[in-house]
Amino acid sequence: MNPLNTIKGTIIAGAVIATVIAVLPLTIVGQGGEGAAIIWLHVMSGVTWIGLLYYFNFVQVPALAAAAADEGGPGGAGISKYVAPRALLWFRWGAVATWVTGATYLLRQGNLVGAFTLGAVPGNGNSAVQMTIGIGAWLGTIMLFNVWVLIWPNQKKILGMVEASAEEIAKARRVAFLASRSNTMLSIPMLMSMIGSHHGFFI
Repeated sequence: MNPLNTIKGTIIAGAVIATVIAVLPLTIVGQGGEGAAIIWLHVMSGVTWIGLLYYFNFVQVPALAAAAADEGGPGGAGISKYVAPRALLWFRWGAVATWVTGATYLLRQGNLVGAFTLGAVPGNGNSAVQMTIGIGAWLGTIMLFNVWVLIWPNQKKILGMVEASAEEIAKARRVAFLASRSNTMLSIPMLMSMIGSHHGFFI
């Protein structure tokens, strides 16, 4: 059976290959382990979260606007009914997984307090690295808040999962739109901070 025939099989096959690659350093030079697994989970969940954020902003929102403007066209009902709810499921839980795995890694390193205080606690590690990763952690926290407090509750109104008047739906569209655009904006310095922390201070 070809694992590429299903998304589940594809993900499992990818995870098996990644596991083999991750285990090789352990068996050959005795390095790797739990920290590498947490980073891997953090990156995978982050790719899911930010990838869907970019999909919404660069693909779905403009496509739905074009569909609404296309008189006599197929409209955007299919996207709203079948695509958006599934994408939002992966989006919001990808956000949670990204934040939890990131915080777990910082805790394991002994950098959780240092990161969230932006390296201000004396004698608690490399303050430049903590400030850099801390900026990313705080931006990620704000983005997580936006997903669960602003985007998801309003999307439920927009998609008809929660009963709402036409006025409430119009307001929900604006709030969800601005929160999503804010997250797209914040994702740029957030990603720079996450990558830059491995170089000591930004990129």
